[in-house]
Amino acid sequence: MSEITEAIGRTRTVHDFIRVWPAEALALTLENGIETPQEGDPLPPLCHWLYFLPLDPLSEAGSDGHARTGEFLPDTGLPRRMWAGGRLTFHRPLKIGEQATRVSRIESVEEKEGRSGRLVFVSVLHEISGAEGLAISEEQDVVYREAPKIAAAATRTEEAPGDPDWSRTVSPDPVLLFRYSALTFNSHRIHYDHPYVTGVEGYPGLIVHGPLLATLMTDLACRENPGRVLKHFSFRGMAPVFAGEAFDVAGKSEGENAAELWVARPEGLAMQGRAEFA
Repeated sequence: MSEITEAIGRTRTVHDFIRVWPAEALALTLENGIETPQEGDPLPPLCHWLYFLPLDPLSEAGSDGHARTGEFLPDTGLPRRMWAGGRLTFHRPLKIGEQATRVSRIESVEEKEGRSGRLVFVSVLHEISGAEGLAISEEQDVVYREAPKIAAAATRTEEAPGDPDWSRTVSPDPVLLFRYSALTFNSHRIHYDHPYVTGVEGYPGLIVHGPLLATLMTDLACRENPGRVLKHFSFRGMAPVFAGEAFDVAGKSEGENAAELWVARPEGLAMQGRAEFA
């Protein structure tokens, strides 16, 4: 564990140009009824996940399709890695067409024992700046887990709230998952390789990306609060969602400036979040 904690304080800086194409392609994929972004427009919330992408050689991919750890994220010795949640503050909009920089820093590493065995939690802080200074601060929670026991892959879920002010039903298929993987340069096999995700990971089908679920939550909240500016957003994954299984993206107002958000699959709560507006 001492070798893993040596990663605390490690930094990485990435520069990118906020092109219109990725944001436009995501809008056309989500078909959310919002006009496709144009150069000079503010980048929609969470669209920054389409930029600053890791460009790892194919030869450095692990057996699960993810790039091997060790250069920035620590090598924990655990084979499974997932993005469990995060907290974001939007200081000002990033503009499509501007140059931007993301500085990432590993804030903490913590080992725990869970129902599935050994777990390692890594917290990463990302700060994204554009021409006018800091635009987005994001704390990202990454969890490393042991190899699955096939018979124990089912996940217990909590009951989802039943009184939304707004909701949208999404029916994910492999094409949606492929598009989002392509847009985020995500080669994790759980999103496209059915024999792998069922035979090795022990799940019943292809898994919908957690960041895609979070994006759908913010998209719904912003569409239902027109003219308002998203300032804070937090989310936490609760259970996986599978291709071919319709799910509901829902939310309800919480006072004048906030909204409770969630993703519900037939078995219960899959993700929960909170949005705060200016």
